[in-house]
Amino acid sequence: MASKPTFYEFFAGGGMARAGLGPGWRCLFANDFDAKKAESYRANWGGEELHVGDVAKITTAQLPGRADLVWASFPCQDLSLAGAGAGLKGERSGSFWPFWALMKGLREEGRAPATIVLENVCGALTSHGGRDFTSICAALAGEGYKFGALVIDAALFLPQSRPRLFIVAVRGDVALPASLNGKGASAPFHTKALQTAQERLPERLKANWLWWSLPQPPLRNASLAQIIEDKPRGVCWHDAAKTQKLLDMMSDVNLAKVEEAKRAGGRIVGTLYRRTRYQNGEKLQRAEARFDDLAGCLRTPAGGSSRQFVLVVEKGKVRSRLISARETARLMGLPEDYILPERYNDAYHLTGDGVVAPVVGHIAAYLIEPLLRAQAVREAA
Repeated sequence: MASKPTFYEFFAGGGMARAGLGPGWRCLFANDFDAKKAESYRANWGGEELHVGDVAKITTAQLPGRADLVWASFPCQDLSLAGAGAGLKGERSGSFWPFWALMKGLREEGRAPATIVLENVCGALTSHGGRDFTSICAALAGEGYKFGALVIDAALFLPQSRPRLFIVAVRGDVALPASLNGKGASAPFHTKALQTAQERLPERLKANWLWWSLPQPPLRNASLAQIIEDKPRGVCWHDAAKTQKLLDMMSDVNLAKVEEAKRAGGRIVGTLYRRTRYQNGEKLQRAEARFDDLAGCLRTPAGGSSRQFVLVVEKGKVRSRLISARETARLMGLPEDYILPERYNDAYHLTGDGVVAPVVGHIAAYLIEPLLRAQAVREAA
């Protein structure tokens, strides 16, 4: 690859896939429906390649050249555990199909991308009893792609628990290095749920399946304590009464976690979510804490329960506050100079709805780029 490989980024949000791919890649086209996210995209990347609007209204004439990679982190709401279970027929996640119509159109024009990555929540494996995952695989196979999938947890790279599904497809005529195709499932990227979903596929689709093989990243050296600031911008530490209110919402199990952190000494950093639980048929709001050096998965459902709190236990005292916008950006692997929206809710929604940049970089470095290099060698021979 003498020149930079090229990509389209669909459902681009603030361009986190672009951040993960890095300066070695060239964006030809980006799209998102959300005007506020588009403002962040422009602030960080410029707006020359960005088209703001419904993916269903885009035509192939708007897609320049022939991309080496198409990245699509299509909406997860109808596939997630928190969603209503509409799956690929839902209003949000169903936007996969007009996106895929564009991919079909590119193939008909002789411009099918060499590789495609589809990113979503792991619920896509089990939605509608696995039928949605089968539908995606059938769509890929129908356009001449071979494909496999990986479940990658951001916790391998950053202190955030965020497992996500990455379906990686390669055009059937692209040279496939043997080192990238394993003989079967392997840890940690081929989970039991993924293996079950693959086993459910019809034989005609299994014939196109690839067990992608890529290395684990080095041991994570970024800790949650390093990301959390004593003097954050945009949020304030709670007074003692607000902190006590959160503690009063904890079950005995969660209070025991706080007491254990007190006994440990030093500065212990944890996070907390408020969740609705049922006890004896009654709906209760509980505060659930963790002190395992991982933040909970950033998420964006409506309502205050989606907001994550920081807990700091030091010298026998507990402090609490909302996690800051910059801290959420760090948990997504974005650089310190990444420009965030000024409003807290907009920034939280942007980061919580994105793809973790270092995970994108890992897939690109150890899977997509080797595929493209092998294809370039083959074409030059």
